[in-house]
Amino acid sequence: QVQLVESGGGLVQPGGSLRLSCAASRIIFNINAMGWYRQAPGKERELVAQLTSGASTNYADSVKGRFTISRDNVKNTVYLQMNSLKPEDTAVYYCNVRTYTANIWGQGTQVTVSS
Repeated sequence: QVQLVESGGGLVQPGGSLRLSCAASRIIFNINAMGWYRQAPGKERELVAQLTSGASTNYADSVKGRFTISRDNVKNTVYLQMNSLKPEDTAVYYCNVRTYTANIWGQGTQVTVSS
């Protein structure tokens, strides 16, 4: 069973930046989409950014222009560059990979934006 391991979360001041990484334990074939979701306390998990198999990207309206998703196929890693962070970005961020037969989640990494 492939595993996804997120890293890069932490505490940052408003206006700051963080880069999240999600490393897969092995190559994943037949990927439909890979992306980042987040869940704040008392709220439902929401899509933040996604890369599809057709190389298109989707972003939540709340992060457009501030967050960028990218991938490194050699390292089996997907990244989320987060700039101009706001307190409302505070959440647990989860990496997700969806294939034709599986929906794989990482364990999550906490991002806290606070002064």
